[in-house]
Amino acid sequence: MSKVAAIIGRFLIALIFIFSGFGKLIDPAGTGAALAGVGLSPQLAIPVALFELAGGLCLAAGFMVRLIALLLAGFTAATILFFHNRFTDPQQGVMALKNLAIIGGLALAFAHSQIWSHYYAIARERQGEILANKAEARVREAELRAERAEAEARALRSAPGAVPVTTAAPATARTVDTDGDGYADTVVRRRRWFDW
Repeated sequence: MSKVAAIIGRFLIALIFIFSGFGKLIDPAGTGAALAGVGLSPQLAIPVALFELAGGLCLAAGFMVRLIALLLAGFTAATILFFHNRFTDPQQGVMALKNLAIIGGLALAFAHSQIWSHYYAIARERQGEILANKAEARVREAELRAERAEAEARALRSAPGAVPVTTAAPATARTVDTDGDGYADTVVRRRRWFDW
């Protein structure tokens, strides 16, 4: 649920930049005049509009959220310094506080994106550990099977009355004297690779 709330909040903050950038693109002359009024070059109107529009769209889409949040927070802080720096004027003070709230929202977007980035990294690391543990368990099981087979083979060789395998006997079978009468009664077949 917190992820859904973060996406909605990020989208709502992005709308401010999207509409502001779009408005500046529609009226570049008015934007240039506003920039000239605070001592900035009017030629910055189009780059500022494109930056706001692109940054807002990236933020809304969730593309490079941390970087975009930092850039937009810096841009918003610059608007406070250049346009809303008369804090004794109630209207300018409200605009400065609004921009500070936007910076706070961008900081939350940055932090939430950072948390999910760490969560996904931890989840990937944990998945790797689980796969490594499963592989180790399979190796241990194979070693245990091999040890059991070897112990069974030693037991069969050391059993009383065991008849050694002759060269005429097939390589996959062994005879064993199970009742102790001195004659081989049982043929024990060894497992071959294609019997598994």
